[in-house]
Amino acid sequence: MDIALQFAPVTAGRWSDFEKLFGPSGACCGCWCVALRLPYAVRANMSAGDRRDYMRARIESGPPPGILGYSDREPIAWVQVGPRADVPQFNSPRTVSRPLEQSEAQDAGIWAVSCFFLSSRWRGRGLSHHMLAAAIDHARAGGARCLDACPIDHAKQPKSVALYIGATAIFDATGFEIVARRKDGRPLMRLDLAQ
Repeated sequence: MDIALQFAPVTAGRWSDFEKLFGPSGACCGCWCVALRLPYAVRANMSAGDRRDYMRARIESGPPPGILGYSDREPIAWVQVGPRADVPQFNSPRTVSRPLEQSEAQDAGIWAVSCFFLSSRWRGRGLSHHMLAAAIDHARAGGARCLDACPIDHAKQPKSVALYIGATAIFDATGFEIVARRKDGRPLMRLDLAQ
């Protein structure tokens, strides 16, 4: 079944859609997509409501930290995509997602697609491919030269529940290339958007 999705950057005017999609659980265990924005020691001491308020303030301050996907005007999908500097924990020297060179963490032309969330009733329909394509379009429109990701390789980690970071198969299909292997099953992948 082919599903037509429309995507739009999440802005202050779309906060209610973001909140509706994330629901009372804040997407995954009250995260509200702050895991890559704040150090663990900070976010562990925050309630789910505090995380929600933090993300609302981030969205309201702009620029958009990602895109929302809609089906018939209903928010059903979220992709966190933006400059690497916007997700500092993605750049930590201790993580497998760290940039190739530390200077890339502040390079406005190097973006990261770091989180996917899809309403549960829409899962299993192959929509992650559409979500990634929309993230690539958003990054290009924002002036990104490169788009990085650090997905899960399900051939190596078949029982992982961390699908919020994406699966290597969707990145392979879109032309991302592996640029670093720091941990088995979690390659750093990059798409050159200048081509």
